[in-house]
Amino acid sequence: MTATPAPNLLSSVVNQVLAIKPLWNFAKGRARHMMVTRAEAIGVPWRERVQALRSRHIASKTDAAPSAAEAEELSPLWQAELDSVQTPHLVYPDYYTTSFHAYDEGNLGWQPAMEVEVAAQAVHAKIWPEAGAAGDDRLRQSYHDVLTAQLPQAPAAIVDIGCGIGMSTEAFQRTFPQARLTGVDLSPYFLAVAQYRQQERCENGEPAPATPITWHHAAGEATGLPIASYDLVSACLIFHELPQSAAKAIIQEARRLLRPGGHLAIMDMNPRSEAIQKLPPFVFTLLKSTEPYLDDYFTLDLEAAFAAAGFERPIVTFNSPRHRTLIARAV
Repeated sequence: MTATPAPNLLSSVVNQVLAIKPLWNFAKGRARHMMVTRAEAIGVPWRERVQALRSRHIASKTDAAPSAAEAEELSPLWQAELDSVQTPHLVYPDYYTTSFHAYDEGNLGWQPAMEVEVAAQAVHAKIWPEAGAAGDDRLRQSYHDVLTAQLPQAPAAIVDIGCGIGMSTEAFQRTFPQARLTGVDLSPYFLAVAQYRQQERCENGEPAPATPITWHHAAGEATGLPIASYDLVSACLIFHELPQSAAKAIIQEARRLLRPGGHLAIMDMNPRSEAIQKLPPFVFTLLKSTEPYLDDYFTLDLEAAFAAAGFERPIVTFNSPRHRTLIARAV
C-alpha cells in the first residue's frame, strides 16, 4: 500500500485553521515570504530573474540593463507567445481554478509562471543540506537515475504530464536526447514560458536539440494525444496538486497513451518519509496553505490506482530523503 492513513489530528487542526479566510491569507503570505527569502539567501536571484522574464523586450533591443520601471513592464512579446501555445476554448476543470502556491490566480497567470523556476530552487534547496540552489537539479537527476536504471531501453516517445515551464521536460531532453518529447500542461502561461526558455537557451549558445519539444495545452486526464503512441508517460511533482479523482483519471489516461509494455513513472513527495512526517506544525501549516489537495495525495493508494488502470505493480524507489518514484509497466 502506498497510501498513508487518514489525515491525523495535526492535519485536521490545520484544516480548521485554514478554513478561516484571514488566517489562510496570512499563512499564504508567510509561505511566499519564506520562499523568496530562502531563495535570495542561497544565491537564487528571484527578483532579478522574474524582472528579466517580464521585460524580455528590453534585452532584445539593447544590451543595457533595464531600468526599474522597465523591468516591471510585461513585454508585449508574451501575448504572442501565449497565443501560440493556447488551446482556444479549453474548459478548465473546477479543481484547477483555485489558489495554488500562494497565488490567488493559481497557475493561470504570468506571475506564477515566471516564478516557477526560482520557487523550485528555493523549495528544493534543503533536501540535501549541502546542495543549496542546486538541490532542484539534483532532485530531477535522482529521478532520471531511477528511470535509466529501471527502464529496459531508452524511450523513443515521451509524454511529460504537468510539465509546467518545461524544467522536467528539459531534464528528459538531456537524459534521452533522441526521444520525441511532448510536454502537457493546463496553464498556457506556463507553456508560454516553457517555449521561451527553449529559445533563450539557444540564444545563450546551447546547441539546438535534435528534436524540439512539443508543448501541448490540455488537461492531463484528457490530453487528446493519440492512443498507444508513447513509450513513457511521466508525471513529475504534480500528483500532490491533484484531487484523487483527477489523479486516478491521469493514470487512466497514461494507460491509454502507452503502447503495450510502455511505462508510467510518477515522482513526488513521499508521505511516509521521516522528513515529511516530522515537519514542524508551523511549516506544515504553511505548506497546506499553498497545496489545497495535500490530504488527497497523502491518502491516495497509488498502487491500487495503477492496478485499476491496467498496470503491473509499480516499483517504488526513494530517490531523495523526501521523494519517491513509482514506475509501472502497462499490461
